[in-house]
Amino acid sequence: MLRACSMSTLRKTCLYDLHVELGASTAEFGGWDMPIKYPLGIMKEHLHCRAEAGLFDVSHMVPVRVTGKDRARFMERITVADVQNMPEGLGSLSLITNDQGGVIDDCIVTNAGDHIYMVINAGHEDKDLPHIEKHMNEFDGEVALEKVGCGLLALQGPSAATVLAKLAGDEVTQMGFMTGKKIDVAGVPCFVTRSGYTGEDGYEIGIPIDDTEAIARKLLAEPEVEMIGLGARDSLRLEAGLCLYGNDLDDTTTPSEGNLLWTIPKIRRADGGFVGAETVLGQIADKKLVKRKRVGFVGKGPPPRGGDKLFTPEGDEVGVVTSGVYGPSVKKPVGMAYVKKKYMKAGTKLQAEVRGKKRDVEITKMPFIEPGYYRG
Repeated sequence: MLRACSMSTLRKTCLYDLHVELGASTAEFGGWDMPIKYPLGIMKEHLHCRAEAGLFDVSHMVPVRVTGKDRARFMERITVADVQNMPEGLGSLSLITNDQGGVIDDCIVTNAGDHIYMVINAGHEDKDLPHIEKHMNEFDGEVALEKVGCGLLALQGPSAATVLAKLAGDEVTQMGFMTGKKIDVAGVPCFVTRSGYTGEDGYEIGIPIDDTEAIARKLLAEPEVEMIGLGARDSLRLEAGLCLYGNDLDDTTTPSEGNLLWTIPKIRRADGGFVGAETVLGQIADKKLVKRKRVGFVGKGPPPRGGDKLFTPEGDEVGVVTSGVYGPSVKKPVGMAYVKKKYMKAGTKLQAEVRGKKRDVEITKMPFIEPGYYRG
């Protein structure tokens, strides 16, 4: 299990002492005391990850293992993924939906051979796991779920493969994007996926708790690697057009509204069978049922923040910002918002009310950067 304080205090990951040693500034995130930035600073951390390799402690996230002979069929009940046709070693970003078709969580689902490996968001145990267990109790098959007690590191950036190969061998450089397998890292059995949430090539590494700090230190000893906090992780994921649950997605947001229909394969659109399918597939069949859409925007001046309202030049309120930052790589403010459908087209000019003053923004396609994912 992850190292934690009492229930009345913030939880701490197994790398907390290392973060303190490295001079991290920490704050609450999802019930955890997490590093927001290091002495390098958010801007330089962001740019370093884009140029070399950044190491992130993501041990606050929740890996789970789903077992049993009917595990794939069960996973197709609680997520929109095509798990039964997913080749061994392959994973995908998917959605856990509720009865109303809203998104309970976004997650990574990987066919790990003898089990399904799924990573859910920090602070979501109290929501996701009861939902999964409820449907497991109603399921007419053999399936079981257990939390995986491990540390979780993300190594991200164009130098990530070269760095990890020094500890794990050239095998990791041959892995395809969104694949996962058991690999020894520095002699320690780990579960490695070629994935991440920065828009760069990289890996997420599940490590036994007692070995996590040692492997983190070995990675940090490589000249290409800097430790990166959640501040830069937010600007990196936003430039890559990736949602942050709780900001850009919530229980009331459907896949159509969130522009996440690409997570629902054609076969799942045909056979349904997942929780909330009636609403989700109904919106696919009749686009008029969808009244708002998630969009990207760019601006000038101070970046709009979550909760800032969007207006037409004539003053009509048409949307709300969900995430916004200054994008260090693109050198301008970028963000996400939900707007009425008629204003979702790229090139649409709107205004964001930032600290009581209206600032010009323009709807644009996402991602804001060219992704660096490894495609082979």
